[in-house]
Amino acid sequence: MNHNRLVRIERRIERIKAELATLGDMRPGSLTKQYKDPDSHSGAYYQLSYTLDRQSRTEYIRRESLADIRRRVSNYKRFKKLCAEWITLGIEHSKLAMKLTAGQ
Repeated sequence: MNHNRLVRIERRIERIKAELATLGDMRPGSLTKQYKDPDSHSGAYYQLSYTLDRQSRTEYIRRESLADIRRRVSNYKRFKKLCAEWITLGIEHSKLAMKLTAGQ
């Protein structure tokens, strides 16, 4: 059973690596719509907020760039999720491998 799980983990890690290679351009952060006058919802503009090197940053985003920025932010979120899964699987793989080696 443990050996089968090791093989499944290795296969999933390979699929994660393949997906990471296809992600494309990325941007960290959250894209939000803001208003110059929040009460009347007038003067809408977009901003991208993120933290890099422990420093918070905010950038204004032009309407014509919204689709591209949304795609890049989505790619970054997918990247982070895949990396977290890879790390979790790597830890499980390491523990199972040590357990199998110790049992021999």
